Amino acid sequence: MNMNFNHIPVSAVGFIQSVVKWIASGAMVFGGVIPYIPQYRDIKRTENSEGFSTYVCLVLLVANMLRIFFWFGRHFELPLLLQSIIMIITMMAMLKLCVKVQSSHELSTRRRAFIDFDSRFFWKWNRFSDYVQAVLLFAAFGSYLNYVFLDYAVFVETIGFLAVFAEAMLGAPQFYRNYQNQSTVGMSVQMVAMWTSGDIFKSTYFVANKAPVQFWICGIMQVCLDIAILFQVWYYSKHPHTTRKAAL
Repeated sequence: MNMNFNHIPVSAVGFIQSVVKWIASGAMVFGGVIPYIPQYRDIKRTENSEGFSTYVCLVLLVANMLRIFFWFGRHFELPLLLQSIIMIITMMAMLKLCVKVQSSHELSTRRRAFIDFDSRFFWKWNRFSDYVQAVLLFAAFGSYLNYVFLDYAVFVETIGFLAVFAEAMLGAPQFYRNYQNQSTVGMSVQMVAMWTSGDIFKSTYFVANKAPVQFWICGIMQVCLDIAILFQVWYYSKHPHTTRKAAL
């Protein structure tokens, strides 16, 4: 049966388009944090964060702070800016939980602090406040550079590229963590599956809304890394002997 939509008033079409646009924007703002809900719940339930790489938090914190800096030099879609703010809050919550869980199982009493500036223990500190200090220092230094060089187009475009490239490398720490463990146990497969679907949607959104070219190129890179991690899930489930050998 053929359906004719020609009789629909123009105002109704415009309303529908507005609703779709608002839904897509809402998905962009909050969709990025949804994959971390199952991982957060798994860590809290098992009180074990070994399967999750906190470097994922580091990558996302840096990427989203850089994206905010980029916005001041080249205003892009507002939902992408809001997404960065929400993501920063989410990553700090993930870090707080991981530090709490790790501290409860910490056998060593040696204090590792940010102010020690010991590269061996970078991003492996004992207290959540040390991570807060590191983030605030990066934000302060980045804000200063942004203020000084904001009028230079090369600087602004470089910040934009670094922001999306860092985010494109989001899966790299988790991929390497899985490779080290020769297992994906402790990592939420739901999280990675949501990464993949979200990154596909995000890349499509970038292209459809004519976002800066850096955004959608790096979005495609993200999708490729997500698929690589899903391949690890399949591979290590089919070759469990690899994990046993690594433990011997």
